[in-house]
Amino acid sequence: MSSELFFTEKNRVFGVAELTRSIKQLIESSVPLVWVRGEISNLTKAASGHWYFSLKDDQAQLRCVMFRHKNQIIKESISNGVQVEILASATLYEARGDFQLTVEQMRLAGLGALYERFAQLKAKLENEGLFDASRKRALPTYPKRVGIVTSPQAAALRDVLSTLHKRLPTVPVVLYPTPVQGVGSAEKIALAINIANQRAECDVLIVCRGGGSIEDLWSFNEETVARAIATSAIPVVSGVGHETDFTIADFVADERAPTPTAAAQRVVPDRHALRQSLRDIAQHLQRAQRNRMQAAMQTTDYLQRRLVHPAQQLQRQRVQLQTHAQRLQRAYRHTQERKQWQWHSLASRLQAAHIDPMQTRAQLERCAERLIAAMRTAQTRQSGRLDNLGQQLALLDPKQVLTRGYSVVRDAQGRVLSDARRLHPSDKLQVTFAQGWAKVQVSETGES
Repeated sequence: MSSELFFTEKNRVFGVAELTRSIKQLIESSVPLVWVRGEISNLTKAASGHWYFSLKDDQAQLRCVMFRHKNQIIKESISNGVQVEILASATLYEARGDFQLTVEQMRLAGLGALYERFAQLKAKLENEGLFDASRKRALPTYPKRVGIVTSPQAAALRDVLSTLHKRLPTVPVVLYPTPVQGVGSAEKIALAINIANQRAECDVLIVCRGGGSIEDLWSFNEETVARAIATSAIPVVSGVGHETDFTIADFVADERAPTPTAAAQRVVPDRHALRQSLRDIAQHLQRAQRNRMQAAMQTTDYLQRRLVHPAQQLQRQRVQLQTHAQRLQRAYRHTQERKQWQWHSLASRLQAAHIDPMQTRAQLERCAERLIAAMRTAQTRQSGRLDNLGQQLALLDPKQVLTRGYSVVRDAQGRVLSDARRLHPSDKLQVTFAQGWAKVQVSETGES
C-alpha cells in the first residue's frame, strides 16, 4: 500500500513503527539527492569508521551520517567548525524517529566552484593546443644557469637549492622572487616568468611551491600563469605541491615534476653520476687505446714477417715462372693428345657408319614384301570378323523376330507390354508386326 493511500484512511490508529516506516518511505521517495552547505558540529568518528555529525547554519541544523566506505576517500581534514558541501539523501532513522541525511560525497565549501573553473580553463587551453606534446621542449642536459620562480620565504625554495647544491654545486642559480599564494599572486608569478625571459640569463626555469590546499595552489591554476608559461622562450619545469596535486601549470609546462625537489632533480644532472660516467668513459678509452696499440703491434709483426729481400723475391718469382711454364707445356701436350684421340674415334665411327646402297635396297625390298603379306593377312582376318559380326547383328534384329510371327504390343502411352495382368477390358493397344501395325481394343484377358 502506498504512503499516500495509507494516510488517507480515516480513523486509522497507527503503531509508532508503522508510522515512522511510512514517513521514511514518503521522504525517500519524494526527496532526491541534493547538495547541502553548512558547518560541521558535534562530529563523532565511531570505532566502526562511520561519521556522525550535525550540519548547521544560522537558522537550522540537520543530523547526518557518513558511512566508512564513503568517508575513506576524503583527503581533507574534517573537524568541527569546517564549512563543507555534502551530496546526501534524506531519510528517517526509525529507531529514534530522527530525520537525517545519509551523506554520499563531501567536499570543502567552495571547492565545487573551484573545480568547475579548473575544468573549464583546462578544456579551453587544451582546445588551443597548449597541452600538446609536440610543443613541449626538451630540457638542456647541462644547463649553465638555473632560474627559480617562487617565494623567498617558501620551504620549497630551500629544498630546491639544497637539491641543486647536492647534485651540481657549480651551477649558478637565479631567483625571481614572487608571492605564490594570495590575492594578485597569479599576476606576479606571470610577471616573474616574463622578467626571466626578458633577461634571458637562464637555460631552464623552475616554477615551484610546496604543498597545500586547492585554495593555496590556486594561483597556478590561473590563465595568466598558464599563458606566461606557454609563451616562455626558456623551457619550464613545474614543481607545484605534492605528487597527487595537479595544476594547470603542470599541463602547460614543458615538464611536470611531482614535487619541487623532483623539479630540481630534473633540471641538473647528478655530479656523482657524472663522475662515474666520466670514469666509465675514461676506462673505455683506455681499453680502446690499448686494444688499438696491440692490434697495431700485431699488424707490424705480420708485415715484418712478410717483408722479403728483393733478391729472394726475384728468385721465388723465377721459380714460380718455371713452374708455370712446365704446367703450360704439360697442359698443351695433354690437349694435343686428347684432340688426336677424339679425331681417331670420330674417324672410326664414320667408317662404321658407311652405308652400302645395294645392300640397303635389298633390305627395303624384303621389308616391302613382308609389309604387303602382313597387310593381306590382317585384311583377311578383319573381313572374317566383320562377316561374323554382321551375322550376329542380323540374329539380334527385332524385325527378324517379328517375321517369325511375333509382334510388339504397346499401351496408349507407348510402353511395351509383356504381362496380360496389367490389361483391362476396353484398353486400347497398338500392335506392331513385321510389316505394319494395328490398333486394337481388349475385350478379355487371361493367363497362359
